[in-house]
Parts: sequence; structure tokens; C-alpha cells
Amino acid sequence: MPAVRIREDVRSMSGAEKAALFILSLGEEYAARVFSHMNDDEIKELSQVMANLGNVSSNLVEKLFMEFAEQISSTGGASGTLESTERLLAKVLDKSRVSNIMEDIRGPAGRTMWDKLANVNEAVLAAFLKNEYPQTVAVVVSKLKPDHAARVLSQLPESFAMEVITRMLRMESVQKDVLDDIERTLRNEFMNNLARTNRRDPHESMAEIFNSLDRASESKFMTALEERNRDSAEKIKGLMFTFEDLGKLENPAIQAILRVADKAKLPIALKGANESIRNLFLSNMSERASKLLKEDIAALGPVRLRDVEEAQGHLVAMAKDLATKGEIIIAKGNEEDELVY
Repeated sequence: MPAVRIREDVRSMSGAEKAALFILSLGEEYAARVFSHMNDDEIKELSQVMANLGNVSSNLVEKLFMEFAEQISSTGGASGTLESTERLLAKVLDKSRVSNIMEDIRGPAGRTMWDKLANVNEAVLAAFLKNEYPQTVAVVVSKLKPDHAARVLSQLPESFAMEVITRMLRMESVQKDVLDDIERTLRNEFMNNLARTNRRDPHESMAEIFNSLDRASESKFMTALEERNRDSAEKIKGLMFTFEDLGKLENPAIQAILRVADKAKLPIALKGANESIRNLFLSNMSERASKLLKEDIAALGPVRLRDVEEAQGHLVAMAKDLATKGEIIIAKGNEEDELVY
């Protein structure tokens, strides 16, 4: 039987081989901790190298640890932050490469844009996509995993989601330049903003999520949060825009909402509204339209609370959509200056 060759020379080892041997030598518990900070591609690459290491002498392991210790001790003290890392990269790389690298660090994990989207919460992704063209959304959703795509579609307005589904059914292969344009848009307008958003007050992010919930879920979660952390609940309430906040809008904003609102949902929403909000909407309509709406409200009879909340949520969504487009500006619930036009 031929003698088994045992590796002895640390200088002949590649960086990947050194990393693989180092992790193997740590033992299962510490190796697991190191792996927990890596993405799947990095783990696969190191695992492949581990499998091909062959026999390594204890002397080589000792030399590797000595080399590691010497390199660490020679660096002196260090403090690593996102800002210091970006400054260092800017000295040796061009601006676009630095931007892409920092995007990978700050943004959701993943090597490609489509990998990254898989790690974005469906409510956050849907909030961005609902302002895009249906064809663009169809391409993006088609690139997601089925379970993630389903959750994103369920977060979109129903009519918009159906338009996206229709276009997905008719969609053929997408040209590479179109995909490149969409990826560029996602990177520049979504991922970069998402990275900045991740550094905001978490109460602001949570307020946006609560705004996206249906009224029943919002009430359930808010009640539970009030029991656990009343201060946080109050902060979130102050940052949310609710149906009652429509009463703070001036006439031009109400008129803008009336132009885009679903006429079938309007009487149901106002059926459960307080008198001041109902009168605010009625006063911004023509005399004839106001009279017809009053008759529609009266003819409804008893209405399920769930239907009222869904219809009121529709009006709130229309207001926020108009604000996103810059057609109206709405203030946060805790701001004294209610609105600016």
C-alpha cells in the first residue's frame, strides 16, 4: 500500500485552504458559530475545499495558528464600522464598485439582485412595487420563489394584483436589457433606500407595517403591543396615518381622493365614519353627487364592521398613494402642522 502523503508546508496553501483548515481545527461548536455569519455560497465553497484537504499534520495546524496569531498581533488595535470600511474602499476602488460592495453589506443578503429580494419582507417589497408599472411588477414577481411571490401578491391592491397576474400569464422570455434596467431600478431606487431605512427609528418602520395591515389585524396587534409596551404603542400610533386622519385634510386633498376612490366603497366607508369626516367628503362634492351619495348611504342598511373597515382602508390607501405621487402631502399623526400643499 502506498504511503499516505501528509501536507506539511503552510506556504503552499491557498487562502481558501487555510480558512477551511482553520475552521476544521476549531471544533464543531466554534465552527458552527463561524458558519452562522456566512451566506450559503461561502459555506459551499469552504465545504468543498475541506472535502479536498486530505491529510494534514498537527505540525501544519500549529504553524497555521501561529501565522494567524502573528498577523492579528501585527495589526494593532482596530475599529471597523460601515463608514470606516466605505472610506477605505473609496481609496482603492472606483465609486460604482464601492457602491455595489456597500450595498451588499448593508442590504439584504444575496449575491444577485433576485437573491436579495428573497430576503426582503413581502410588505416592504409590495409597498415599493405597487407604484411601479404592472409589467415591471410582473417581471419582478416572476423571478421570486413561489411562496414569496404569493405573499407579495397578497399584499398588493386586489385590482393591481390581478393585472400583474394577467401579465405574468401572457409573459414570454424577458430580454436581457429589460432585466438589466429593472435590476438597476431595484438597486438604485429600492435597495439603497432600504439600506438607509434600516438605520431609521424602528418605530417608523413598524408604523408603515401597521399602516399596511387590515383594520382587524392592526387592532389585534396594537392591543397586544399596548399590553407589553405602551410607550412603543403610542409612538407607533403617532407615526401612523389612519382613517380618522382624513379629517385633517383640506378640501383639495379630499377632492383628489374622491377622483380616484372606488365609488362602490365610498358609501360603505362613510357609513361608519363620524359626522365630521362624512360631512367633509359630502361638502367636496357637487350638490347632485352629494345627494346621491347620501341616498346610497341610507339605502345600505346594516353593514358588517369588517366591510366598513375594508372600505375605509381603501380611502386611506388612496390618500397615501396620492401622497407618494406628490399630489398631496399628508402629515404624520403626531405633527401639529397638519398639512402643507
